[in-house]
Amino acid sequence: MQTLTAEILPQTIRQRPADSYKGTYGRIVLIGGNQNFGGAIIMASAAAVYAGAGLVTTLTDPSNQGSLHARLPEAMFADYHDDALLTSLVTGADVIVIGPGLGTDAPALATLKRVLALVTPQQTLVVDGSAITLVAEHRLTLPAVPLVLTPHQMEWQRISGIRIADQTEAANRQAVDRLHATVVLKSHRTEIYTATGTYENPLGTPAQATGGMGDTLAGMVGGFLAQFSDPTHAVLAAVYSHSAIAEELAQTQYVVLPHQITEQLPAFMKAHEAH
Repeated sequence: MQTLTAEILPQTIRQRPADSYKGTYGRIVLIGGNQNFGGAIIMASAAAVYAGAGLVTTLTDPSNQGSLHARLPEAMFADYHDDALLTSLVTGADVIVIGPGLGTDAPALATLKRVLALVTPQQTLVVDGSAITLVAEHRLTLPAVPLVLTPHQMEWQRISGIRIADQTEAANRQAVDRLHATVVLKSHRTEIYTATGTYENPLGTPAQATGGMGDTLAGMVGGFLAQFSDPTHAVLAAVYSHSAIAEELAQTQYVVLPHQITEQLPAFMKAHEAH
């Protein structure tokens, strides 16, 4: 298992060319946030925007529209109950993130099934949170597309069948290869399993142990994937950045809040871009 270092940052984060525009940095849609968990998809969407994704659209329950626009005017809103609109937006995206705050009820399952049917090999799909639980509980077939899963250890147990106590590198690798996905296994020392390598993130702090941290990471992963050419580097750099910013904040804070990581992200990326 390789240890991630700050070297992944300039390998991934590139200085922006003068003639770039919003279309240069990808179209991403984020899907989730039912009536009870709107904060999750708003945090994920904010992370994608602050990470630099060019065009961000949040497909969520209409009850979240006002909060989304108040918190994040840069993101576009769409009602994920509108099948025609969802189809159009998902079809036109480069990256789709589904799961933060989605829930596990029948409408959530129907939305997930629809997205899984729409996504194509020209797109990247990031599956997070309750969407992973739905895949596991309903034995859904994941599409043969570039795929990133971002489970915590219990979600990984559900989808892989490996108990938390037995989640060794060898066992995890077998499951990852069956799923044909990149897996970001979130824990005290997050592990990232790609098609060709296994990595450990040495950073992280107990100050991160608060709700919304994983939603923010999923949005960052999506935002990095939308704009950087090497998908493996994009995932690794997002994971490293998330923890590196948290460690900096934790030097003077007892608790690090997810939105604080998001707010620090543009300056952090600027400090670590390749020249």
